[in-house]
Amino acid sequence: MLLALIVPGSGHFFLGRRARGAAFFAIVVSLFAIGLLIDGRLYVIERGNLLATLGALGSMGSGALYFIARHAGARGDITSITFEYGTAFTLTAGLMNLLLVLDCHDIAAGRKE
Repeated sequence: MLLALIVPGSGHFFLGRRARGAAFFAIVVSLFAIGLLIDGRLYVIERGNLLATLGALGSMGSGALYFIARHAGARGDITSITFEYGTAFTLTAGLMNLLLVLDCHDIAAGRKE
């Protein structure tokens, strides 16, 4: 699960589901990259702003991608016409990866094939 949280798709890859892991990696990275390319915002934890904090936790679900992008200075451009779409893409990438982490857990526990 930890592998899947850090690098999207790596948990499935580790469990022997190599094609599935590669596909999940490509999907999550593509969503995240498109979101950044169209000026999406990466949420950050803000004191007193519960929605921004929830958005940040969701975005952080994309693992290392989030922290690399934050370190590189990705902030989004609120004046861009595609700002909202880009933000939705980056948030969706994080939330999707969190679901994939749970999927890895179910596969490893034998509850799913």
